[in-house]
Amino acid sequence: MALAEDPRRTVVALAQTLGLSRNTVQARMAALETRNVFLSFERRINPAALGYPLLAFISIHVQQQKLGAITQALAQIPEVLEAFGLTGAADLLVRVVCTDAEDLFRINGKIQASDGVERTDTSLAMGELIPFRLDPLLQRGPRTGG
Repeated sequence: MALAEDPRRTVVALAQTLGLSRNTVQARMAALETRNVFLSFERRINPAALGYPLLAFISIHVQQQKLGAITQALAQIPEVLEAFGLTGAADLLVRVVCTDAEDLFRINGKIQASDGVERTDTSLAMGELIPFRLDPLLQRGPRTGG
């Protein structure tokens, strides 16, 4: 919890907060890193500050055998922030940013031009209602399989 509250906190500050030695905290942090507990640590920049005020989600229906090539093509589009493989009606969900509706149309066209893309469904985000969060899960505690 202490690290989630302030991810920039130093090992020394964490040790003081937790009442543990610096070496103990450092060893625990190394163990967590080895188990891939931590996501990428980066300062998040608001895309609107870069001139991309609109956020959209594009559901993509693909030919499965071409998924790898489609993923590589998506990675070449700078406005694509994230892409997830899905089960269900669509195969991929892509989060994109754009300057305006015309720019979204251009980006969607690039995606549709990728070999193996059958069709797309686009939804414009009206606003973020619940930002990415982990605090409720941390407060509840870890769940074990079964």
